[in-house]
Amino acid sequence: MHNAILVAGAGLLGGVMNAIAGGGSFVTLPALVAAGMPSLFANATNTVALVPSALATGFAYRHDFRGFDGVKLSTMAAVSVIGGAIGAVLLLKSSQKFFDEIFPFLLLFGVLVFAFGRKLGDELRKRVNIHPHALPAVQFVLGVYGGYFGGAVGVMMLAAWSVLTKATVNSMQASRHLLNASMNATASLLFIFGGLIYWREMAVLLVTSTFGGYLAGHYGRRLDPAKARIVISCLNATITLLVFWRAYR
Repeated sequence: MHNAILVAGAGLLGGVMNAIAGGGSFVTLPALVAAGMPSLFANATNTVALVPSALATGFAYRHDFRGFDGVKLSTMAAVSVIGGAIGAVLLLKSSQKFFDEIFPFLLLFGVLVFAFGRKLGDELRKRVNIHPHALPAVQFVLGVYGGYFGGAVGVMMLAAWSVLTKATVNSMQASRHLLNASMNATASLLFIFGGLIYWREMAVLLVTSTFGGYLAGHYGRRLDPAKARIVISCLNATITLLVFWRAYR
């Protein structure tokens, strides 16, 4: 019961975070590990559980969708699916020992990207002129990362798109959630067939994160994303420090 409450609370909070500014995996994934799940299985279970949340949040943002400059959404979805599949296969080929060793550093990398990725994207846009047709190639790489781990991949997409397109953040939110869901859905199928899912914990996380994602996606426009990002970054950093402490104590 204690573990169920922990996972449910993390799912609700993670769904809210993903809808407002992203970074929900930094709460849900460590919560699954804290509940006793091996990190590799927790990563796969977390991926499966958060797909409906991403779809629900994307649906809530559907009126803000604007598309991409010169690139079809279907093309972006296709490269996201292919990349997600490759990332999932790489995870299936990883040993538990190897993933345990890199898990804290994957979290740390995601935290840094979440905290500074947007600013880095803005600075690159001032200095670098990249043709928008490079967008599918960049999205493919992000799909591979998303299929393997996925932490902060939504923020990475926003940062990349801010460099390669002229779209506003609000207009990219629906695309972020939909493409995130597409790469995760593909990876999820492979994880399910690979036997990596803890079904009870996944069900709890799925329900609570979906509810939190839709609720926050519906009302999240009233919040200041910049302030929310600061609060979430501090929370993510604290959780990552705890993961490092647990791994190397």
